[in-house]
Amino acid sequence: MRRLGIGLAAVGRPAYINVGRAEELPLNRGVDDLRRATWDLLDAAYAAGIRWMDAARSYGRAEEFLGGWLEDRAPHNVTVSSKWGYAYVGDWDIEAPVHELKEHSLARYRSQYAETRTLLGDRLSVYQVHSLTMDSTLFKDVRLQAAIAEAAAEGVRVGFSTSGPEQAETIRRAMALQVSGQRLFSTVQSTWNILETSAEEALREAHTDGLHVILKEVMANGKLALRPPMAARTVAFENRVQPDALAIAAALSRPWADTVLIGAVSPAQLEANLRAMGVSLDERELRVLARLSVPPERYWSERSTLPWT
Repeated sequence: MRRLGIGLAAVGRPAYINVGRAEELPLNRGVDDLRRATWDLLDAAYAAGIRWMDAARSYGRAEEFLGGWLEDRAPHNVTVSSKWGYAYVGDWDIEAPVHELKEHSLARYRSQYAETRTLLGDRLSVYQVHSLTMDSTLFKDVRLQAAIAEAAAEGVRVGFSTSGPEQAETIRRAMALQVSGQRLFSTVQSTWNILETSAEEALREAHTDGLHVILKEVMANGKLALRPPMAARTVAFENRVQPDALAIAAALSRPWADTVLIGAVSPAQLEANLRAMGVSLDERELRVLARLSVPPERYWSERSTLPWT
């Protein structure tokens, strides 16, 4: 259970791209409604033994909700990670034309790091670049790199998350970054699921090199729970679980994955996801699931069409 984390991307704001989340959220999705939903989810996750909580500046009020829960509940042995780089601009409107904007600049980093510190205080354990890609200005901005290294010197682990079809290349390039002769990043958070496995070898290398590897979107934004390939349904049936638990079990089967994030939005959804802990996939089943991987260009193109609802 300690390898699992709870991600707050789908509960900190009224709209997101996860399939199947709407039915599990409060009907009105006001700020107070989603605060209560987030606290209920965090209570259930902590009671189940989950000790990693993941947020981001762009997840609406996720950091605010998490910070309030941490102050009220005062839990022990919790790792809190967050991310900077995207700003939430949806104004709590489900039908907003734009929900978040990306900017990897020194000014954005400094302002968002201060905001995160205000909301999470010294409970912040890991701070990551949000959705680093090969074309990010961070790779050439030595002043930004030096500023990020300052947080590491203060005791906060700094890392990066990745997205897009060039995850593997981005991981390897980011691993090579150094400031004053020291490796800049100590964590990496990447998309991996049975449909999108292109970063696997790079993530294995990162783990071997000592980085803490975090997997996100292991259910492909809900698609593997509600619309899984038939072969995945069959393997899930053979293991007497639903496809959501199978998808999580597949991620947990990767020994190089240090933390696997779950994107549940309710205690009931979390309980269903946690049935993954009872699944042990054999070599034949892993080979069946491996054949479901699609080219990353296709995966990310299809992901880009998911609506914000």
